[in-house]
Amino acid sequence: MPKMKTKSGAKKRFRVRPGGTVKRGQAFKRHILTKKTTKNKRHLRGSTEVHKTDMGRMSQMLPGQGI
Repeated sequence: MPKMKTKSGAKKRFRVRPGGTVKRGQAFKRHILTKKTTKNKRHLRGSTEVHKTDMGRMSQMLPGQGI
């Protein structure tokens, strides 16, 4: 059987942590920032983890990563 390939877009956007959770960047912080409040932009800083309901899709996109 051939090996399962990782989705190239997913490997650029997600990192699998040692505990099995998946780290992702925040959305809505790249452009059109003038109409967003300073508080809103501050809360969009940093990274967060993928929700548990999306982990099935993550395991399909990142096979062999231990998810």
